[in-house]
Amino acid sequence: MSGLRIISGSAKGMRIQAVPGDTTRPVTDRVKESLFNILSSDVRNSTWLDLFAGTGSIGIEALSRGAQFVRFNEMNRLAIQTINTNLEITRLKKDGKVTQGDAFTLLRGTPDRAFDYIYIAPPQYKSMWSEALQMLDENPGWLSEDGWVIVQIHPVEFAEMSFTHLEEFDRRKYGSTLLLFYQLKESD
Repeated sequence: MSGLRIISGSAKGMRIQAVPGDTTRPVTDRVKESLFNILSSDVRNSTWLDLFAGTGSIGIEALSRGAQFVRFNEMNRLAIQTINTNLEITRLKKDGKVTQGDAFTLLRGTPDRAFDYIYIAPPQYKSMWSEALQMLDENPGWLSEDGWVIVQIHPVEFAEMSFTHLEEFDRRKYGSTLLLFYQLKESD
C-alpha cells in the first residue's frame, strides 16, 4: 500500500510509509479526512494517545494539523520503525513520543498524563477495542475532562457495551470502517 499521505496541515501531501507485511490496516484517506473534519479546529494544541499506532498516520495527521503532542504506542517492532521513519519524513518528531509496549499494560498503569484524544484502532476481529475501552473506563485518568475516545473498527465487530465512566455520543460508518466516539459521563 503506497498511497498513505498526510491530508492537511504542515505536512500536507507528504507520503508516509506503510508497515511492511499485513500486521496493520492503515486508515483510508476518506475516513481520516472525515474524522478530522469532525474534530475541526479542536485538534490545535490538543494531546493524543494513538494506542495501536500502526503507521502513525492518525497521530501524524493530528501533529500536522497543530496538535501539541502525540504519544504513539505500538507493540510491533516494524511498526515502531515505520512510525519513527514517518515522523522523520514529516519533520514532526519533536512533538511525538513513540513507546513500544502492550496497550493493555499501559492502560492498566497509573496515568502519567490525561489526553484530549485517545485513538483506538487495534487489530481487527479480536475484541481488543472493547477490552481497551473497558480498561479506560476502569482507569479514566488517561482521558482529560472533556476528552474523547475514538474507536476505529469494522462494523461487524461492534457490540453495545455499558460503562461506569464512559458514554458513546456519536457513531459514523464509512464503508467497512466504523468510528465510535466516547466521552466521560457528565456525572464524572
